[in-house]
Amino acid sequence: MSCNKEKNDVIPDVYTDFYIDLVSDPYFFDLALSPGNSVTISSGTNNWGTKAAGYDNNGIIVYNASNDYFFAYDRTCPHCYVVNSLSITVNTDGIEAVCPQCNTHYLLPSYGTPTAAGPSQYPLKNYRTAITGQYLHVWNRY
Repeated sequence: MSCNKEKNDVIPDVYTDFYIDLVSDPYFFDLALSPGNSVTISSGTNNWGTKAAGYDNNGIIVYNASNDYFFAYDRTCPHCYVVNSLSITVNTDGIEAVCPQCNTHYLLPSYGTPTAAGPSQYPLKNYRTAITGQYLHVWNRY
């Protein structure tokens, strides 16, 4: 039996597909240069519109795990969504994202896994990432 990551993905899929210029766009210089940094992407970033909005327009967190490896997460708290049908936007705080409603802390370097702080049993929704030259591509399977 194999593990299927999609079964724990409680946040509904929305179309996500955008490229970040890690070299030429000043908004992303800190993200590109320093592992451990993150940026918040929204529909207004670089005029990407709904392609970068995340679920319910809550946005997407992009985290630099190492020089060649990035994570991208939806900013919607999976616990609040499952338990109360609420679309709560998590806030980034260093290497964690924190839900202001249920106080769950999610570790950005660990696939958005919740810590013991807070009630969530689900990780943040992950989006796919790939580096091609100076560009970071973020997308989902939708």
